[in-house]
This record gives sequence, structure tokens and C-alpha cells, in this order.
Amino acid sequence: IGMGNATPDFFGGLKDDNKARYASSVTALNVITGRPRWSYQTVHRDIWDYDVAAQATLVDIETPQGNIPALVQATKSGQLFTLDRRTGKPLTPVEERATPRGAVPGEILAPTQPFPTTLPSLVPPELSEASMWGLTPFDQMWCRARFLDLRYEGMFTPPSVQGTLYYPSSVGGVNWGGVSVDPERQLLLVNVNRIAQIWTLIPHSDKDKALADAAAGGKAKKQPMQEQGYYQEQAGTPYGVALEMFLSPLGVPCTPPPWGVLEAFDLKHKTRVWSKPLGGTRDQSPLGIDVPLGTPNFGGSLVTRSGLTFIGAAAENRVRAFDSRTGAMKWQADVPAGPQATPMTYVENGRQYVVFAAGGSAMLGTRSGDYLIAYALPGQH
Repeated sequence: IGMGNATPDFFGGLKDDNKARYASSVTALNVITGRPRWSYQTVHRDIWDYDVAAQATLVDIETPQGNIPALVQATKSGQLFTLDRRTGKPLTPVEERATPRGAVPGEILAPTQPFPTTLPSLVPPELSEASMWGLTPFDQMWCRARFLDLRYEGMFTPPSVQGTLYYPSSVGGVNWGGVSVDPERQLLLVNVNRIAQIWTLIPHSDKDKALADAAAGGKAKKQPMQEQGYYQEQAGTPYGVALEMFLSPLGVPCTPPPWGVLEAFDLKHKTRVWSKPLGGTRDQSPLGIDVPLGTPNFGGSLVTRSGLTFIGAAAENRVRAFDSRTGAMKWQADVPAGPQATPMTYVENGRQYVVFAAGGSAMLGTRSGDYLIAYALPGQH
């Protein structure tokens, strides 16, 4: 099971290491006794809300010593951990690397964080002023100015009263959809978010003024991906926290597209096979303009033995199928609501069906509904 991060989310000075040893980890339980068999922590003293939202995916890894029963755990921080599912030990090297320091008074940071080193990282290149993006030169300049106002020293930069930029954000990286595996082709498929958030620690004595300033600046109005100006009290700590997506005044991410991708990895050779933008702008654009820039996404993929990968997930009312080996899109269909869920498949009377749940996502701004839609695959023999 994937474990949540220990509360409070964004301040760790009061966290008990003994109580939080299972936080932000993948943990195996003995099904007879319910007791932990083993646990592997993906983030130490997590103050970034990088809880393990995705389920682990089981796969047998081909090695020169034979097949090893493994699991792949994807994380919000964009890491892929490959563990021996019998023991919880990493099957590929993991480095403990020093991460940014300089936290607020009272905070206690872990000195290092784990980084898998064999499979390519899902984390995109670090942000810079030059990498800020905009639909127009004006909102690009706004994003650059906002970037320079924030604290950002790469992944695991600690929260600050100045305002810290988080990339990947607590949305992910990889959220609850996780990864899917084609065991015959030894391929791993995963959809990834590439959007940033701003988190600002606010001393409780300054809360009323800070929230009033945010409302006056327009940060309290709703955006398609998240309500701006969201505030979390963090009771019992010295700080509350204000969260917002890193969006331009037009409501578009300041980070460069694609904002969501679907990627394939070769598990045997530990290489990235292909990477494609996932999703278009049609259902988010006021004019219905459809550009395949890749969108934020929730929900995972389904891989079939024939070599197809089915997925909804993107911030639009559309589902697709891709060639698992090449990434070529083979099929797409419109659905009446947002398909932000992992599809499933079944066989009846010798014919295979793929089912999508289309319920919508308030965070992604897709249409709500209560549909289950089954598609039959042609050419069954």
C-alpha cells in the first residue's frame, strides 16, 4: 500500500520520526496478521505533500540471474522506485543526495533524499527565468517577474515565508493513476504532470492581512486547475500555508508545455522509449482551439496484450489509444464528461471491451457526469 505523508503537510518541526517512519512510503502488510512485513520510504520527513498517491504495480523483471518478482512505485516527486516485492529492497541503485537547506525557524529537514539512478527520471529539467512560458509576451514577462520573487533551488526546496516554487508540484509527477506494465514487451507506461505550485508559509499572526492581500490581488478567484488563494491552517504549528498554482493572469501555467505527457520505458534496458504530450486544449480554451500541448492529468493507463495503451486522464472530455511500442496514436473518441479515471478491460463471448468511467474532475475543470462507457475492440478471433 502507498502511505500518506504525516500531518501537518508543510511544516515538519513537530513531526515524530518514530511515528512517521511509514509516512510517504510503500509498505507491505502480512495479510494474515496485518503487521508490516517491510516498508520503503520514498521521501524523508516529507514537508512537500509528496505522499505516495499511486498504487504499486507488480511486474517480474528480467535479469541475467532470471526473473525477479518486483514492484514499481511511482511518486509525486517524479521518481520511479523498483523494489524486490519480497523484501522491499531496491533492485536498482538509489542515491541519497543532499537537498536544499535554509528552512524556516523550527523546521527540521532530512539531510538527504533518495533518488533512483537507473531508470530515467520523470522529473523535467529545472526551471529558470528563461524557461518561463506565456501565450503572449506580456504574460510571459509576468511569469518571469513572479519567478524571480520566489524561492526556488530545484526539487525539495523547503517551504518559506517568501513563497517557494514547487516543481513537480503536489499534484505530481505521478498522481493516483500510477503506471501500467506490458510484461511481454517489458514496457512501462506512465502519465506525468509538469506543472508548478507556489506555497507560502504565513505566521498565524499575519493570516488575516495575508489573505486580504491575496483576495485584493485576484488570487482568491477560481482558476480551471485549482482554487487560488487556498489556505491551510496547520493548527498547532507556527505557520499556516497559502497554496496556489503557478499560473499567469490568463490562467495558463507559467511552466513550459507539455504540461502532461505519456511516456514509455524499456524495463530491460532501462531506457526511455518515447514521450508524447497527453491531451489538447480544446475543452479548456474559451474559443475551443485544440492544440496538443499536453494537459495536467489524473488517472492511469491500461495496457493490452495486443500492444495498445488506453488512457483518458487528460484535462479534456476525450479518450485515446496509443501504440505501446511507438507512441503513435491509433484511436480517440469524445466522451460526455471528463474521463479522469483508469480504464479497465474484460472479455465476454470472445470479444474484448475497454471501459472508461467519465465522472469529471473539479480540479481540472472538466465536465462532470456519471457515465460508464464500454468500447468493443474490432477484429477478435
